[in-house]
Amino acid sequence: MLTLDHLTVIAPTLAEGVAHVRDCLDLDVPFGQRHGYMGTHNHLLQLGDMTYLEIVALDPDGTSPGRPRWFGLDDQKQVRRDWEAGRRLRGWVARTDGIDDVLSGREAIFGRKVALPTDAPAFDFAIPDDGSLPWGGAAPSLIDRRGKARSMATIADLGARLRGFSLEHPEAEVIASLLRELGAERAPVVAHGRELRYRAQIETLAGLRDLS
Repeated sequence: MLTLDHLTVIAPTLAEGVAHVRDCLDLDVPFGQRHGYMGTHNHLLQLGDMTYLEIVALDPDGTSPGRPRWFGLDDQKQVRRDWEAGRRLRGWVARTDGIDDVLSGREAIFGRKVALPTDAPAFDFAIPDDGSLPWGGAAPSLIDRRGKARSMATIADLGARLRGFSLEHPEAEVIASLLRELGAERAPVVAHGRELRYRAQIETLAGLRDLS
């Protein structure tokens, strides 16, 4: 029912997010787009096999969407706390072709379906009512592209390829059980840890690098 769509570095500012990825991967990730309907913006990098990395932040020049933003970006104090604690690769987005089925009985985890962009919907995204990350980021955000594949033509390909993806969490078995229940493909390998911590192993032209 689910498969990995993209990884998310959730940053206090785009400049900080790009600098962090540069430090980890020795790659300068190009600008992606502004989300006028969410008041956010991003930089994007292909990771192979129709997956990619998103560096996302609140857009200081954007307008309020009139609803909570995605990825917990309204709570800038929490975004900063996570950032300073080294939780920078903060989550992932899972793609589904049946978001209504996935959400049925699970809205307390994933939130409600929101059609986006607001004025001309092209995809559906699940967002908790307060805009927070699902299960504090331990569960993926959900996207349904309404049967259309995400075009990779507008995402830079700098030779980076995802080779591994993992999550440490105090309630590892609960998370792993949810992912199994949903038949999640290319999901992170979940292991017990003292706190939520994502790590990705990304092969670059300069060798294998870690992103966290």
